[in-house]
Amino acid sequence: MREIVVLSGSAHRPLANDICGHLGVPLSPVEIRRFSNDCLYVQLQENCRQRDVYVIQPLVAPTQEHLMELLLMLDAARGASAAQVTAVIPHYAYARSDKKDASRISIAGRLVADMLTTAGADRVLTMTLHAPQVHGFFSVPVDHLTAIGELADHFRTHDLDDTVVVSPDLGNAKTATQFARLLGLPVAAGSKQRLADDRVVIDAIVGDVRGKRAIVLDDEIATGGSILELLEKLAEQDCPQVAVACTHGLFSQKAIDRLHDHPMVSEIVTTDTVPPPKDEWPLLTVRSVAPLFAEAITRIHGGESISSLFDGVDPTHGPPQPQLPFGA
Repeated sequence: MREIVVLSGSAHRPLANDICGHLGVPLSPVEIRRFSNDCLYVQLQENCRQRDVYVIQPLVAPTQEHLMELLLMLDAARGASAAQVTAVIPHYAYARSDKKDASRISIAGRLVADMLTTAGADRVLTMTLHAPQVHGFFSVPVDHLTAIGELADHFRTHDLDDTVVVSPDLGNAKTATQFARLLGLPVAAGSKQRLADDRVVIDAIVGDVRGKRAIVLDDEIATGGSILELLEKLAEQDCPQVAVACTHGLFSQKAIDRLHDHPMVSEIVTTDTVPPPKDEWPLLTVRSVAPLFAEAITRIHGGESISSLFDGVDPTHGPPQPQLPFGA
């Protein structure tokens, strides 16, 4: 087996260190600095010749800065004669730009995918793409991980009597159904229409939520607009308490202000695909996905199956079970 070289940009080095800790390999150093003309300079400080190179970099704010770092690291690894270069992108920000829903706009999710492969990525490892069709934008293999098993583990310690899993929109309903199945709970979903980046309208909830506690599951929370709108609809149906769970907790300041002291919210659970908020937030719990990424990297390196890692959604959760219908 060829040696593994793991590199990281400046987007989320603690996650890269945790992944390396589970792999039992060091995080190789990278020099990143800026020329006087504001151009970035990247130099890999490890021999990459004929080795499997993994470059860990979620696309988080400042997104364009971190994307350029990633492209330069991929290009440098390819130029250093790496045997295989894998872009490990825990959060692929441009997945939200997956279709041409207005005149004269770019489908940025596809454009960034082309840029990554042009820069030197032979493979992409990511988690919970906002739009599943983005998987098809890449001309190289994509391994797509899910965190719903990790999030479900958190709620297994809770009293789940009279609880329902709620998706903010119908597009996320399949994932919410898988999550509900892991917990043995019924599922419901909102009928959502997005008016702007931070404004949505939810005009109905499909499924029985009246008088029940809810676990709201979303893939990503940025401004909190969808969650806030859903909380209002749940309050109208006498839902007394809501726990919020998501994979990518981006949490802009607007989201923190909206959710910090909301009377219905009992807790917020997310993962460390992106850096957590710097300010203390007692309601927030962050679950680590470093073991999942480390196991995926091990399997990629050894030529083993990634899909079998999620038999039954997660290796610790047994074989798949029948899906529960809405309101069951």
